[in-house]
Amino acid sequence: MQKLDEIQKLTLLGAKQALTMDDTAKLTGLSKSHLYKLCMEKKIPHYKSGGKCTYFDRDELNNFLLKRKIKTTDEIEAEAVAYAVTGNHRTGKK
Repeated sequence: MQKLDEIQKLTLLGAKQALTMDDTAKLTGLSKSHLYKLCMEKKIPHYKSGGKCTYFDRDELNNFLLKRKIKTTDEIEAEAVAYAVTGNHRTGKK
């Protein structure tokens, strides 16, 4: 029964656009204290309601989480080859 409750909660979480601090911690795997720190430092997009509640927009959160991509070795090598051939470090970027 407990597993079913967890599955239902995760299903509901997947349908929400505005996420609470608890939702965001579950979704990202970041601790609430780390999320509070990111909010205080204005490093993560968030919203405040009229009270003390903090909310996150799902799309903005995904963009935040995915903004610092680490290139694969293949991508780095392809850029190096393109640079060696053209002398332009922008070649190969989309």
